Amino acid sequence: MEERKIRGLKLKIWSAIIFFVVAIGLAFFLFSGGTLEIIKGIFRDDISNEEVRDALFAFRIKGYITIGILSNLQVVLTVLPAEPVQVVAGLTFGFLWGGLACIVGVFIGNTLIYILYKVYGQRLTRWFESNAEFDFEVAKHSSKIAFIILLLYFLPAIPYGLICFFTASLGIKYPKYILLTTLGAIPSVAIGVALGHMAVSASWIISVCVFVVIIALLIVLYLNKAKLFKKLNDYVKRQNADTIVVQKCNKFVLNSADFVSKIALGRKVKVKLENKVGRLERPSIVLSTHGSFLDFVYSGRIIKKERPHFVVARLYFYHKILGKLLKSIGAFPKSMFSSDIENVKNCMTVISKGEVLAMMPEARLSTVGKFEGIQDSTFKFIKKMGVPVYYIKLEGDYFAKPKWGDKARKGSVVHATLDKLFTKEEIQNATLEQVAKKIETALYYDEFEWLESMPNVHYKSKTLAKGLENILTTCPNCKAKYSIETSGMMVTCKNCNLTATLDDRYGFIDEKPFKNFAEWYEWQKAEMQSEIINGDFKLTQEVTLKHSSKNGKGCTQVAGHGVCTLDKTGLKYVGDKDGEQIEKFFKIEDIYRLLFGAGEDFEIYEGKEIWYFVPNEKRSCVDFYTASELLEKLRNN
Repeated sequence: MEERKIRGLKLKIWSAIIFFVVAIGLAFFLFSGGTLEIIKGIFRDDISNEEVRDALFAFRIKGYITIGILSNLQVVLTVLPAEPVQVVAGLTFGFLWGGLACIVGVFIGNTLIYILYKVYGQRLTRWFESNAEFDFEVAKHSSKIAFIILLLYFLPAIPYGLICFFTASLGIKYPKYILLTTLGAIPSVAIGVALGHMAVSASWIISVCVFVVIIALLIVLYLNKAKLFKKLNDYVKRQNADTIVVQKCNKFVLNSADFVSKIALGRKVKVKLENKVGRLERPSIVLSTHGSFLDFVYSGRIIKKERPHFVVARLYFYHKILGKLLKSIGAFPKSMFSSDIENVKNCMTVISKGEVLAMMPEARLSTVGKFEGIQDSTFKFIKKMGVPVYYIKLEGDYFAKPKWGDKARKGSVVHATLDKLFTKEEIQNATLEQVAKKIETALYYDEFEWLESMPNVHYKSKTLAKGLENILTTCPNCKAKYSIETSGMMVTCKNCNLTATLDDRYGFIDEKPFKNFAEWYEWQKAEMQSEIINGDFKLTQEVTLKHSSKNGKGCTQVAGHGVCTLDKTGLKYVGDKDGEQIEKFFKIEDIYRLLFGAGEDFEIYEGKEIWYFVPNEKRSCVDFYTASELLEKLRNN
């Protein structure tokens, strides 16, 4: 058994022991002396309120503790009603001290639920959620989650304990959790305690009238609970679907980010900017090639004065701090290769406000420094906007920091050229086919072709080959899979000892086994294509599933473990998700490309959620990407 599972089992056992010890202790406390009669009196009609009050007052501190414990149990054991305890507290100790005793009990109960959730996780939450009419899963991703949690306390038929479990499942820190759950309970506690207090401080006529009004209101709410839950569910979905996150670019933050990037790159990368058009027309669209993660730095620098709004992968907005930083410079999220209504609205908002929209239409980093195509829907959107279109051609960016590389390379040279692609009249009058062809022609690039035109460029790194094993998955000599290893400038197959050595311009010395790694990659891609055409192709890997981070401390967090299989029908995941066994299937016609991080993961978006798979064999990530491309093209042909 894995060490992690053993630790988890020990924690559960000790938690169970502690729980039973505490339960036995509470039982002795509650059932000692006359306390048993007090507890019975709260839920029975044969003992008057005056008798209960006198008994509780006689216990003094023990009476306060009894009210607190009962309030505690009412939270943890959701089948117990809260109102009788609160009424008796007000009747006995008055509004202030009775209410305080109840709130302390609720506070402790909320804390116990937080601990229980940390120990037992999603299992308890799902047990409660199965009996509710509220869409908790959708609510988790709402930007108004704090308001929604407080609102839940005012709805009928949702026990406090359920709301606490839901709040704990968000992964928020304890101080925020306890503040929200305690504040949410205060209004109903105040009403219950006030009723008890009024029974002895006001006339019986006023008490009865108030009591009747509250009961009538509760009945009305309960009878209309289906409508109330529907309205709340609709509100949550509307918040998730319609949230517009476009912010005006903060000039100070933008300049600061540019300054930091210049320091970070230092003397490693020499950037040459060429603006052929001057200031841009507004509104307008700027398209950029995308060979490297650092392209946002180069593109942003050449159009910095325009304060552009960049479209950025949604993954980075899951991180709370990074997301805020991106928003502050005008960027907004996109679920890549997925239907994203929010992104479309954001893009249209930028154009309608007369500002500059910047995007990298390839929507993924180049694998080997070559143009990898644009989705048809992007051409349709650009055509529909009917505004001037510019483009930024980046050259040398891929080699400066390749997708598979660990850091920027010394000796790098990057050329960034800004030019005009369409005037407003040209884009409006052109056909969709003409728009697509002109954009693809303008953005086409091949880094090895560019490097041949730059004979003086040499890359200074003692580990230039490091990371190539994450895109070169097949040995051309023995055909072994995932046998490639790298060290320094060398690429080696551990199965047959084939060795290839890089020079300082990313070529293989003596062109063995290929002229460069791009040709190697194209060879293994052709091998996979033959396998797809001629056989029953299937990729299978054990994976760790990750979803968007709930607490915003990172971009993703672990959601489960299972097996991913990709074949001509699509991508299937079989395993657990948040402790529940599931089978998730993405049809091949819904997959344009599986995104991937070299040696990290492969991923696909579904709405605003990401399915982020980390395979045990991390070198297989590129194969899932390559296979998705080939399967998609085969389906269309």
